[in-house]
Amino acid sequence: MYLTKEVKETIFEKHGNSKTNTGSAEGQIALFTHRINHLTGHLKQNRKDFNTERSLVKMVGKRRSLLDYLKKKDITRYRAIIKELGIRK
Repeated sequence: MYLTKEVKETIFEKHGNSKTNTGSAEGQIALFTHRINHLTGHLKQNRKDFNTERSLVKMVGKRRSLLDYLKKKDITRYRAIIKELGIRK
């Protein structure tokens, strides 16, 4: 399993305020980015896995929505998370 409890805690501890603050926008964006990177690697090996491709597209959309929310709410936090995770617009 690629996403264990410890991995989630480290993601939320690094990008959120604490490991128990799972509702922060930065933490959720970081978690989606981790999952998207994993699925992208999976799809490079399994090109005909269309169900995974669909879930990847949905995840990218959810991350985009969270990024748009963060951009409207606080532009400095948006720029920081984009730079930290290496996400391009």
